[in-house]
Amino acid sequence: MTESKRLVVLVQETIDDFLSAHEVTAGEIGAELSPYIEYSRALLAGGKRFRALFCYQGWEAVTQSADSRQAELDCIVRVAAALEIFHAAALVHDDIIDSSDVRRGMPAAHRRFEQLHRTSGWDGDASAFGRSSAILLGDLLLGWSDELLDDGLSRLENRDAARAARREFNRMRTEVTFGQYLDILEEHSWRSRDEADVLDRASRIIVYKSAKYSVEAPLVIGALIGNGSLDQVEHLRDFGLPLGIAFQLRDDLLGVFGDPEQTGKPSGDDLREGKRTVLVAIARRKLPGTSSRLLDELLGDPELNSEQIRTLQSSIRQSGAVDDVERIIATNTEIAHSALQDVDISDSAQSQLLRLAESVTRRTV
Repeated sequence: MTESKRLVVLVQETIDDFLSAHEVTAGEIGAELSPYIEYSRALLAGGKRFRALFCYQGWEAVTQSADSRQAELDCIVRVAAALEIFHAAALVHDDIIDSSDVRRGMPAAHRRFEQLHRTSGWDGDASAFGRSSAILLGDLLLGWSDELLDDGLSRLENRDAARAARREFNRMRTEVTFGQYLDILEEHSWRSRDEADVLDRASRIIVYKSAKYSVEAPLVIGALIGNGSLDQVEHLRDFGLPLGIAFQLRDDLLGVFGDPEQTGKPSGDDLREGKRTVLVAIARRKLPGTSSRLLDELLGDPELNSEQIRTLQSSIRQSGAVDDVERIIATNTEIAHSALQDVDISDSAQSQLLRLAESVTRRTV
C-alpha cells in the first residue's frame, strides 16, 4: 500500500471513530437526531481526499527526522481528517446556496432532510425544513472540524508550530467564507457592475472560494506542523495557489461538461445554478451579441432542459472559451511546477507533489 493510500485509510478510520463518538452523544439526547450522524457518514464516506493529501504532502516535504515523523503522524492524520470535515461543511452550505439537488451521486443534505419531512408526514413546508436542518448540519460539521483540528494539534510537541497551523486554518476559514459571499454577490449583481472587470472578479472568486482552501492552505498547514522553514513554506504557497486555481478551473469545466456518471452531479449543473465562472466570463466576451444575450438569459434557470443545456454547452465550446481555460490551467500548472524547482525539499517529496498536481489538474471527476 502506498503512503497516500495508507493516509486515506487512516483519515477515513479517524472520521468514522469521530462520528461514532458523537453518535453516542446524539443517542443520549434522542433517537430523532440519528439523521445528523447518518447524513454526515454518507457525505464523509466518499470524495477524493485532496485536502487531506495536500496536508500530508506539505508535512512530508519538510520533515526530515524519522523520530519526528512518527511522533507527528498522529497529529497529521487528525488535522487532515479535520480538513475533510471542513470541506463537507462547505459542501452542505454550498448546496443550500445553489439549490443543488445532488452531491456525489446522492441527494444533497437539504434534499435528504426535505424527503424525511415528506415521508414522515410532518406539518409545515418540507423545503423550509430541509434547508433549516441542513444549515444546522453544515454548522455542526464546521464545529466538528474545529474540534478534531484541536485534538490533532494538541498532540504536537512543538507548540509554536501548533499555533502557526491553527492561525493558517483560521485564515483559511475566513477566506473561504468571504469567497463564498463574493460568488453569491456576482451571481446577483453582475448586471449592475463594470463589464470590463467581470473576468477579474471571476478570478478573485476562484482564489478565495476554492484555490486557497483546496490546495494552498492544506499544504501550508502540513508544512507548519512539520516546522518547515519560512523559505519552504513560502515556496509551497507559491506552488499551492496556482495549482489551486488550475484545480478549480478544471472543476468549472466539469461543472459544465462533466459526465454525470463520473462527477455525481447532473450534466450542466453549473449552468442551472448560474455560476459566473472564468469559463462563462471568457465565453461572454468572445460570443457574438445574440449568443451572449442568450447565455445571459438562460444561465441560472433551474428549469433548463437537456436541449437548452446542450445549446449552452455548444455555444461555450464554439466560442473558444474551453480552449482558453485549458491554456490557463496549463499556465498555472507550469507556474506551480516552477515554484518547486528551488525549494529545499527531497526529490521524493517533490515527485509526490508533482504527481498530486497531475491528479488534480487532469481529473475527470
